[in-house]
Amino acid sequence: MNPDQLRKITDDIGFIAALDQSGGSTPKALKAYGVEEDEYEGEDEMFAKVHEMRTRIITSPSFTGERVMGAILFENTMNRQIDGMDTGDFLWNEKNVVPFIKVDKGLADEADGAQVMKPMPDLDDLLSRSVEKNMFGTKMRSVIKLANEVGVGAVVDQQFEIGHQILGHGLVPIIEPEVDINSPEKATAEGLLRDAIAAQLDTIGDDQVVMLKLTLPEEANFYADLIAHPKVAKVVALSGGFARDEANRRLSENNGMIASFSRALAEGLSAKQSEDEFDATLDATVQSIYDASAT
Repeated sequence: MNPDQLRKITDDIGFIAALDQSGGSTPKALKAYGVEEDEYEGEDEMFAKVHEMRTRIITSPSFTGERVMGAILFENTMNRQIDGMDTGDFLWNEKNVVPFIKVDKGLADEADGAQVMKPMPDLDDLLSRSVEKNMFGTKMRSVIKLANEVGVGAVVDQQFEIGHQILGHGLVPIIEPEVDINSPEKATAEGLLRDAIAAQLDTIGDDQVVMLKLTLPEEANFYADLIAHPKVAKVVALSGGFARDEANRRLSENNGMIASFSRALAEGLSAKQSEDEFDATLDATVQSIYDASAT
């Protein structure tokens, strides 16, 4: 791992931009951006359109390492270029933004009130290519819907098992066991999750760190012990479907937790905007998320 990038993640103030919508969520993300499905044909054109959107965000003067600490990419984006440079290299060399790669293949069917990740038989190959593309770390998502100890345990066990595989490649994993914001047992599930993560952190080597990506909790500063844990480089928050203002409000109540927003970051951006309108909208968004992350 790059020590300068680790130092930035550990010490700097800022947030992580989640630019990792994959095949299933890309049409929805493009539609929200003002690109209708009849404006592209097939998967190749769809991914070209979403790369245009991501390139516009990344190359904006409002998107720099002064406020944006890192960016999570989809594999297709990692393999593409911006201004003749691999996306990850452009992020770090031109913007001082640390690059991450989404590695999961989606969610398995619900069992015991949770969804673990689908199998990833080609993960080692993807991780090797991610190292070649100068990624710093990875991200992978599971979902917890109910306060079921078996389901929560299955999610956390799988996240850390694969996390060790990722660490073996010299990458820093972002462990993301999302708690559904609509869960009727959200607060109780968060208690089970916090305890399960704390137990697993004891398995991380002395020279290793992980990151955690967690749903904004019902109780402010609920994850303070995890934020302070020596094996945790940073705890980041997912917006989870909250509108940006509500996500920012909740985040500002959690000291030391920073944002890693996707929909909340792109909210208000449109393909139809002029460059000045686009940059002004993104600048205001970046500043609001940065301010909420700086508490």
